Amino acid sequence: MTKTPNQLKTAPLRLSTSNAVLEYLKQLVSTGLYGRNHTEAAERLISRGIEQLLRDGTIKRAGDEAPKRSS
Repeated sequence: MTKTPNQLKTAPLRLSTSNAVLEYLKQLVSTGLYGRNHTEAAERLISRGIEQLLRDGTIKRAGDEAPKRSS
């Protein structure tokens, strides 16, 4: 089965991290639930973290009013 192209535009992101974090990402890949490589695992974790921040109201969806900060 061929992979369908991503419908969303993507942007490159360069990320440096520690060897320990890289090893954790590789462990996640070995579960089969976080992508095929450590780069995909990192992207999935970032996406899930952003989804949680949206649910919590910490950040707002693009185009919505910015969150109000307390003093």
